[in-house]
Order: sequence, then C-alpha cells, then structure tokens
Amino acid sequence: MDDLTDYDTIVLAGGAARRLGGADKPSLSVGGRPLLDRVLAACPDAAITVVVGPRRPATRAVVHALEDPPGGGPLAALDAGLRHTTAPTVLVLSADLPFLTTATVRCLLEAATRTDGAAAPGGGSVPHEGHVPHEGHVPHEGRAPRDGRAPHAGRAPRDGRTLRDGAMLQDASGRDQPLVAAYRAEPLRRELARVRAEHGTLAGLPLRALMAGLLLERVPDATTTASFDCDTWEDISAARARIREHGNVLDEWITAVKAELGIELDVDTAALLDLARDAAHGVARPAAPLTTFLIGYAAGQQGRDVQELTDRAAALANRWAAEGAADAGATGAETKPAE
Repeated sequence: MDDLTDYDTIVLAGGAARRLGGADKPSLSVGGRPLLDRVLAACPDAAITVVVGPRRPATRAVVHALEDPPGGGPLAALDAGLRHTTAPTVLVLSADLPFLTTATVRCLLEAATRTDGAAAPGGGSVPHEGHVPHEGHVPHEGRAPRDGRAPHAGRAPRDGRTLRDGAMLQDASGRDQPLVAAYRAEPLRRELARVRAEHGTLAGLPLRALMAGLLLERVPDATTTASFDCDTWEDISAARARIREHGNVLDEWITAVKAELGIELDVDTAALLDLARDAAHGVARPAAPLTTFLIGYAAGQQGRDVQELTDRAAALANRWAAEGAADAGATGAETKPAE
C-alpha cells in the first residue's frame, strides 16, 4: 500500500443550509444522484470513509459520526471524523461537490504526500479537458497567522527535504478550498489540539483558525470545476444544467446508471454508439438497443470483456449489412432492362 491508496476520507455533511431554506443539502439530487453519493464516488478506494452529520443513506458502507455539539461547525465536525480514522493521510471533503472526480482526489493526494524537491506531475494542477498546466507553478507556502506566528515549517524527512502538511484546492479566483483537501493526519490532529487549547473549544470556530498552523500546497483548479459547490438553489440549478449539456450528458447518464445498478464497468461509449448505429442502419432500428442489451447480458453472465463483445457484434452487423447490399445489387442487375 502506497501514499495514494493508504488514506481515509472525512465528508462533512452537516450544516444548516440556510441559503437553501434548510433543505438537506447532501441529499439533493444532481444528475439523478444525491450530492453525497457523487462525492463518495470520487474516493472509492479510501480505507475508511466517515460521514459527519445526520445519518442518511449512502451508496456504500460508511462510518457515521456527529460533531459535539451538533451543529458545532466545521472544526468540531472535522475533529469528530478524525477520531474514526487511522490512515496517515486524510482526505477532507464537503458533501456538496457535484463535479469532484477521482482524478482530482489523486492529484490532491500526490501533492499532500510528496516532499519539497519532488516535481509535481503536470505542474500540480487539477487535470481537466483542454487545460495546459502552469509549468512554473510555485505552491503557496501558507498565509501568515493573524497573531503573527510563523506558519508551521513542516516535518523534515531523513533526507532533509520538507514534508508538507497537506494540499488543498484553490479555485480560479485564488480562493483556498480547505474542504477539498488532503492532509497528513498527524499535523491535523496536532493543530486541532492547539486550537482547542487556545480557545477552550472547537465549536463555532472558522476553518482559518486551523489552517494558520499548517504548511499546505495549493493545487490550482483553473476552471473552478472540481471546487464548484452548491450553496444556493441557483448553484443546484447550474449544476443540473451542466450535467445535461451535450458534451457531458452521456457520460453522466452512464455513470448514474452504473451507480444505480451497483456495477463497476469501464464503458467505451463511442464504441457502443458506433455499434448501435451499425445495428440500426444495417439490420433494423430496433436492433440497436437490443444488441447493446445482449452485449451487457453476455458480459455479466460470462464474465467476458465488453470491448471484445462489442467488436464481435459490430463485425456481425457489418457482415449483415454487406449481405443486404450485395443482394440488393444482384437483384438490381437481374431486373435491369436490356439496352
């Protein structure tokens, strides 16, 4: 097990959602799936996943926790979740991130667990379509605390390089996103203990009280996609509209269907659509959905590769169409009147 797989996840799913009229935000649907389930899908290989907040259904097994006192704010919720984790790295997420992906999670884990002097793959930016990472990106070293204390310098490994305390997403406007972040567990516990000692409680305190003592790398989210969160009904509407855009709708639909059916399967959408087209044009229009259904059934029953089955069915559809074209040509030649 390496640093990218040895991690736990804490999802903060409490809060009053006042800008949503008190609605249960993590349960709101975007693309046919609750926001909470969309966030959980981005970190499927976490060893332990803790959801802090009122108990609600989830698509996979999670540990439920509740902050003390209930509604005590993000630091109290983080502390409650951290008590159930054991991994050296902790992914911390809010429950309202409709476009968070496994690629973003991996990018955060890579940034959080490397030491100074190790180059960030792709410049350390969140991968997204059409984006060229900034090759010269220098991570932010952490803002100076208001009390004038120097930020924590990080623990030095045996080779003398600095080990960061974690990495957080930074949106296109330059705003830090501490609830889309990966932290090393030891300094996170240390800073929570410091804040509690200084204030006598964690309840009601803002996240910046914790961030001041951590050395964090900033991972740019240049399009503010992964860090897009849903605080208002306008945000919910915008997320739902984006899901239905032409370039996104098929992938989103397939992902939603797989989640609903409880299957893990890589689907080559383009290949299946090509097959459906060939079956519709070369055989008959209703053959398209029936053929793709049969491929799925065969893959499930026989444990065979979907791509192999798709290729075979496509070849069959092409042979079928070729026979029809040949027969039509032969019939035309036989009935053509003599010159």
